[in-house]
Amino acid sequence: MALVPCQVLRVAILLSYCSILCNYKAIEMPSHQTYGGSWKFLTFIDLVIQAVFFGICVLTDLSSLLTRGSGNQEQERQLRKLISLRDWTLAVLAFPVGVHTTVLPFILIEMRTSHHQYPSRSSGLAAICTFSVGYILWVCWIHHVTGMWVYPFLEHIGSGARIIFFGSTTLLMNSLYLLGEALNSYIWDAPRTKPPPSQDTQSSLNYANPVKNLCKDKQTLEGLERQELERVVI
Repeated sequence: MALVPCQVLRVAILLSYCSILCNYKAIEMPSHQTYGGSWKFLTFIDLVIQAVFFGICVLTDLSSLLTRGSGNQEQERQLRKLISLRDWTLAVLAFPVGVHTTVLPFILIEMRTSHHQYPSRSSGLAAICTFSVGYILWVCWIHHVTGMWVYPFLEHIGSGARIIFFGSTTLLMNSLYLLGEALNSYIWDAPRTKPPPSQDTQSSLNYANPVKNLCKDKQTLEGLERQELERVVI
């Protein structure tokens, strides 16, 4: 039995992310005052993704509690949509993007305490590629507008190296998606079947049962013959 119900844990994690975001916005940093603000940093975007994800988790828990035993098909349909949205957000955004920060333990706890249905691999990879390319284009647009790169090391490498770097980060995000899919499968879909009996044991069973049945039939036949003999004698 869990020491802390997973529903309570999700609420606590959601409140912690909301607190972190409030404190993050309160920090006076020159980079936050330039074009794009905090939204140009992947760390801040990741915090928002995690807060949205755990917000969906809490909303799903509340909907499940209200729907339980109601028999309302419309409410059950809406609950299934929320669960699908929760699972999709974890698979495509929360896990792959969250791996590069300290929020990973919270994601692992969520994966371990609740089953999540991953989307098809093709649609999942397409979604994570769209996110990766979208963020790369956002970074390039900020450079186009301000003349400065979000990450200073990009100033010191050539155009070819930047292309290789951006391509490598996209491949890395795809790899992290596949890692999350494999981890989820390992936790929830591992086979738990008993090994089949050995051939010798199976053969023994096959031979033992007919002999046992034959003995029973013989005893029954002897009993019937004894009853018939007693009736004739009487």
